[in-house]
Amino acid sequence: MAAPWMEKLSQTLGSPEPAVRLIFSILIGYPFALFYRHFLFYQPATIIHLFHALSGLALATFNFGPQIYHSAVCILVQFLMLRLMGRTVTAVLSSFSFQMEELTSQQKSAALSSTLSLLEVCGFSYFYGGFLVGPQFTLRSYQRLVAGELSDCPGKPPNSLVPALKRFSLGFLFLAIFAIFSPHYQESYYLTDEYDAQPFWYRCVFILIWAKIILYKYVCCWLIAEGVCILTGLGYNGVIEGEHQWDACANMKVWLFETTPHFGGTIASFNINTNAWAARHVFKRLKFLGNKLLSHVSTLFFLTIWHGLHSGYVLCFSLEFFIIILERQAQALVQDSPALTKLANSSLYPLIYVIQQFIHWLLMGYALVPFCIFTYDKWLKVYTSVYFCGHVFLLVVFLVMPYLRKALVPNRERSQDKQD
Repeated sequence: MAAPWMEKLSQTLGSPEPAVRLIFSILIGYPFALFYRHFLFYQPATIIHLFHALSGLALATFNFGPQIYHSAVCILVQFLMLRLMGRTVTAVLSSFSFQMEELTSQQKSAALSSTLSLLEVCGFSYFYGGFLVGPQFTLRSYQRLVAGELSDCPGKPPNSLVPALKRFSLGFLFLAIFAIFSPHYQESYYLTDEYDAQPFWYRCVFILIWAKIILYKYVCCWLIAEGVCILTGLGYNGVIEGEHQWDACANMKVWLFETTPHFGGTIASFNINTNAWAARHVFKRLKFLGNKLLSHVSTLFFLTIWHGLHSGYVLCFSLEFFIIILERQAQALVQDSPALTKLANSSLYPLIYVIQQFIHWLLMGYALVPFCIFTYDKWLKVYTSVYFCGHVFLLVVFLVMPYLRKALVPNRERSQDKQD
């Protein structure tokens, strides 16, 4: 039985057993990928689908036990919809009414040209490189993988061992950082009397550092899983300037994530494939609303429901929306104000950068608190302990921004903004 040794391993590592099971399941994707490359690459598609489906089902059972029926039922229902509605007038009208526009070139490249088998859908859904933590990829990309088309050597296994090991090594580094520091920065600490007794500055700095550490658990999982995808060939993304690219399944821009002082930059560097999926399948399909702001709100509402029905998710994505809007206004203010532009390009920029990073990660942590502790009574306790400082800061910026713009932006620029 797996449970006793897994329980012992989790106790040795000092980590929850579900987390250890997840990391183990992601890591075992590497031997699975090597087995596929060496023994199944030239096999018929049916054999490859069967391997991907069975290996993925085994990992799903290992992680979720009998709860695996949730994903199985979902896949079966989706398959039946594809088979029963795939080429009917109902399906065409439903698709058209949702898209309200012609297919984009990206959508056309991902379109399926043939009817799928249940085994193929299962192989895609339970593919060990993506079904646990991502990344998102299209079924068409999976078909190209099975057909042996995703390779820098057509008809042969890809030369992707080195690129895969690079992403694995980077992911393992973040995993080590998370394993070392996360025991000292647990969200459960927010609910203790000890946290409440700390000075205000300490409580705020704790939120800032906690946010950075807590996100590393996602970063390490995505980087290690990306390495699995690269090893199989799924990460192959063609040639640019004579160099083979292996970033088709990249879910992180690590350098941008670590260096950007902007909230928008963090979003652009984090969970890339899911963000792109939401933009492609939700945001862009709301073009008929004729309002980008409304499309943005609707997309965030969809992501909120996708994560769950806890109030913490609603608050987190609401804060994200307001932070992004205010940040864009602040960036426009700096760009349109000669005085602020000069200051941003002066020798004081290193100090400004440090202040930006402090505000950036404090607000990031502030928004993440309800996302991680879910329920109203818990996140309200945390926000009360820091006097709703994030809400107060955002409200002050919102109220002051028009006056700052009036004071710092020349009349000519303000007139141009009104015309735009």
